[in-house]
Amino acid sequence: MKIGCVVMAAGDARRFGENKLAALFDGKSLIRRALEAVPPEAVDQVAVVTQYPEVEEMAAAFGFQPVRNPHPDWGISHTIRLGLEALEDCGGALFMVSDQPMLRRESVAGTVELFRAHPDKLVGAGHDGVRGNPCIFPAAYFPELLALREDRGGSSVIRRHEEDLLLYEVPAWELEDADTRQALRAMEERKRLV
Repeated sequence: MKIGCVVMAAGDARRFGENKLAALFDGKSLIRRALEAVPPEAVDQVAVVTQYPEVEEMAAAFGFQPVRNPHPDWGISHTIRLGLEALEDCGGALFMVSDQPMLRRESVAGTVELFRAHPDKLVGAGHDGVRGNPCIFPAAYFPELLALREDRGGSSVIRRHEEDLLLYEVPAWELEDADTRQALRAMEERKRLV
């Protein structure tokens, strides 16, 4: 089964106050860390949906397909649509966010491996029974993803099908996202302790 990956890197990051994809964590930008967390050996195609030309360039340098989102103001549903439409003949789609700087490539690969063992299930990275990102959707769920509107994301689809969800256990710190500058600073402090 072909599995595609969509890296969602199109948001305006209003709570962060600036383009957070360019913010540094341990010497690397958040977007570079997100792209480095993609396990190319585990997926067949990677689409990076963004509004930023510099992210498009970086995606291409990684050998990934840049997908321009000219309307990030239309919400995460539009990013999901653009990403799904860029994938070709995939039986599953892995969605990754771009603000989890401590997410390890090995954890993403493990999530994909669990999905390959259960290709009819929704699979997400999680800790102690709490789901986080990334998440993988079988193709049977693509119509529901494409029907999303505005700022409704994949979580709303998962909530309707909780009984089909499997979690790949990862440390809690890998699932933390940097929604604000303060959160990013706190994560850097925690990384020193990990």
